[in-house]
Amino acid sequence: MSVYQINKGVSKPIVFKGLKAQYIAYLAIGLVLLLISFAILYICGLSLWVIMPLIFGSGTALCFTVFVLSHRFGEHGLMKHFAKKQLPDYLKCNSRQVFIHLAIKNHGNQSQ
Repeated sequence: MSVYQINKGVSKPIVFKGLKAQYIAYLAIGLVLLLISFAILYICGLSLWVIMPLIFGSGTALCFTVFVLSHRFGEHGLMKHFAKKQLPDYLKCNSRQVFIHLAIKNHGNQSQ
């Protein structure tokens, strides 16, 4: 008789320090972009007294924003939020011809 181990957390989202699912990737991408922008500004010759507060401020804002979004929307909530924004408020139809044409077309297909 074989003994199988049960994986109880298979369908749970990945969580790291309170960040859920895709928000971990958002934070990682944002931090990499901040590192690249620091390097570009430093190579351009900008003073460290200007660069450091700019990068630290942007990093703080990034972390705060990502944690707020993760807490507010959860695993799939942000995608649902943007999908809901794309729905129209109402549909307006001035003629029934489209529906009559569909009814005739569907009726013809069913009789064959």
